[in-house]
Amino acid sequence: MMNYPLLITDFMLRAARYFPKKEIVSIYPGGTFRYTYADWFKRVCRLGHALGSLGIKKGDRVASFALNNHRHFELYFGVPGVGAVLHTLNIRLSPENLVYIINHAEDKMIFVDEDVCFMLEPVMDKLKTVKQYVILSQTGKMPQTKLSPVVLYDDLIGQFPDQYDFPMDVDENDPCLICYTSATTGDPKGVVYSHRGLVLHSYSVVTSIGSKENDCIMLIVPMFHANAWGAPFIGPMMGMKLVLPGRQLLDMKAICGAIAEEKATFAYGVPTIWMMLHQYLEAGGEHDFSSIRLFSSGGSAMPIHLMESFEKKYGVPMIQGYGSTETSPVVSLSVPKSYMETLPAEEQLKIKATAGLPVPGLQVRIITTEGTEARMNGRDMGEICVRGPWIAGEYYKDPETSARIFKDGWFHTGDIGTMNEEGYITLVDRVKDMIKSAGEWISSIDLENTIMQHPKVMEAAVIGIPHPKWQERPCACVVPRPEHKDAITREEIIEFLQNRVAKWWLPDEVVFMEQIPKTSVGKFSKKELRKIVFPMLEVKEFDA
Repeated sequence: MMNYPLLITDFMLRAARYFPKKEIVSIYPGGTFRYTYADWFKRVCRLGHALGSLGIKKGDRVASFALNNHRHFELYFGVPGVGAVLHTLNIRLSPENLVYIINHAEDKMIFVDEDVCFMLEPVMDKLKTVKQYVILSQTGKMPQTKLSPVVLYDDLIGQFPDQYDFPMDVDENDPCLICYTSATTGDPKGVVYSHRGLVLHSYSVVTSIGSKENDCIMLIVPMFHANAWGAPFIGPMMGMKLVLPGRQLLDMKAICGAIAEEKATFAYGVPTIWMMLHQYLEAGGEHDFSSIRLFSSGGSAMPIHLMESFEKKYGVPMIQGYGSTETSPVVSLSVPKSYMETLPAEEQLKIKATAGLPVPGLQVRIITTEGTEARMNGRDMGEICVRGPWIAGEYYKDPETSARIFKDGWFHTGDIGTMNEEGYITLVDRVKDMIKSAGEWISSIDLENTIMQHPKVMEAAVIGIPHPKWQERPCACVVPRPEHKDAITREEIIEFLQNRVAKWWLPDEVVFMEQIPKTSVGKFSKKELRKIVFPMLEVKEFDA
């Protein structure tokens, strides 16, 4: 067989050659911008010339600090296309974490959306390696900014020709993107992605969800989060229409309008987005989901009652994906097997509510505390361990942490789970969030999902609090639905749980809150939650 390199550049060339008329659509507050893959490719060629003119060489890190729009999509291929490494900066990270990861990655330049450039200004003097800022502007005007030296993106690339000879002798194992974890503990950790890994990841995901050329992907998940779950590569690979909602991703009316207008068939987002959309729909929000064939959720567990409501009330099937920054990110997808289509709707829903079946190309094991592989019976718990061609083998410039997390050729995820006889994974908890009470384990995730089935509850997060007799006991932190914020009690929550969970799972404490702190990628931040709740409960000692 030919020793032919697997490069994401091939996806770009394929889209330009075979799907030049297909559209890429950016949604802006002031209107909609659309162009074709042919137009996109010409601009990526100009970007390639521009990067060379600024001295960017093979292996250099070039950062993006941007939302979901067509210019960011151009960076996804233009930067790796010249042999450099695109570093997608999470705009929700704290200033301290931003400074750390930019300096740690040694970014040479940063492409910044005009809407968020002000967020970099307070830290720019601490950025040791950045020599150039480029503003991604849809208005065509330079915003007032202290960033320097600075140039408008369209001015920069506009002076160059729209043809470029992208190097095709690149090693498929060369890095093309780098992304940092959201730092739930310690400093963020860098994960470097290779061309080969992302190409194989794309093949596997397309196979698993059955994507086709006539699909239209609405990318609600941020492009700075774990490669936007691979959609920016799958789109051009298959010649699919892409819809990028930018700042509008939190505007549910705009999202529903774009789904209807652009005839979106797929939409990807985190549970927080789907909760917001469900609230909008329940309040009578206008929508037309006739084109949608699938909503996909990931990042954290989706409450099963929301999945049921989307499917039964609004006619939209929903699946979940499981993965992490270290896994590119997809490990598993909760797509039912063909012979499961005859199961009762309730049974099919339970399958879709799992973390899913491992996608082709990966091996997944559940390793017990005794170091043995758990049986596939849906009961035996252990840590989820993964290996495969798109799974990281180390953290960037962090050998000490790498030695603890990547052992014996496996990535130890830190997630506790089970696997049933069909191979579907169910997440039980994070290792550090499991609650041990009187020698028995309590799953905070299961307890959260049960509480969120209460009709008056919008969100719930569960943490363990120290107990002098039982070691730990659960504390439920509950955000009521706005219309019920003054009409919900601790007793209601406990009574609701009585016949749904084991008696010893019932929370000792129920704390009502206006909001639950979240990480930069939308997950519940148990670390920050403990900082808030423990002083309220007068807990003296805790590990934040």
